[in-house]
Amino acid sequence: MFDGLLQVAFRAILSLITLFLVTKILGKKQVSQMSLFDYVIGISIGNFAAEMTINTDSPILHGTLAVIIFGAIAYIISIGTMKSIKMRRFFIGIPTVIVKDGILLEAGLKKVKYDINDFLEQCREQGYFDISEIAYAVMESSGKISILPKGEYQPVINKDMDIKTSKKTLLANVIIDGNIMEKNLKVIGKDEEWLLKKLKEKGKDVSNILLATVDSNEKILFYEKSKDMAFDVLE
Repeated sequence: MFDGLLQVAFRAILSLITLFLVTKILGKKQVSQMSLFDYVIGISIGNFAAEMTINTDSPILHGTLAVIIFGAIAYIISIGTMKSIKMRRFFIGIPTVIVKDGILLEAGLKKVKYDINDFLEQCREQGYFDISEIAYAVMESSGKISILPKGEYQPVINKDMDIKTSKKTLLANVIIDGNIMEKNLKVIGKDEEWLLKKLKEKGKDVSNILLATVDSNEKILFYEKSKDMAFDVLE
């Protein structure tokens, strides 16, 4: 019996170390912002680790190998989604607009398989008990709903004092990771030729643009790719 307990303890420690290393490789997104694909991978890896720990009849290397394989697949997919917009949309998904210009879109609710009660609950959790205060609501690919309140309901900050609020609209992402978003350009009534002209005026190369946005006043903001290294906030 004592030998059996030691074996379980050894398996538990090995599975914990394996899970920790795999999670470190996959990055913080695996924990903090799980997509549907991340969720499936996480559940599968958790099941493998539990089976490896408790089922002493199963070879420990089998469970370890399964965890490593699933972790490697998740890592490869995460790299692919950073490089390819098509892969990102397939595996991660895209945001869905639920409220546009204060109008609740039934098609948006159906697309994300939400009924009105689910949506109202999400709004209340963010402090919006009256959806007439909402200009835009977007369900992110992670399932979280982001809300842009109407101008008159936005929190007041110092620079807003004695200044009339203006109407807020969603920004159109026209370049992502050096790729021109033709569909987004069509939505705002523009085309690729117009965008390339704006890039030329600013002396910028589309391949070096991480993100470019256009607002309702046709104001373009460019965010160029940076060579700076990432860093963690120290506590």
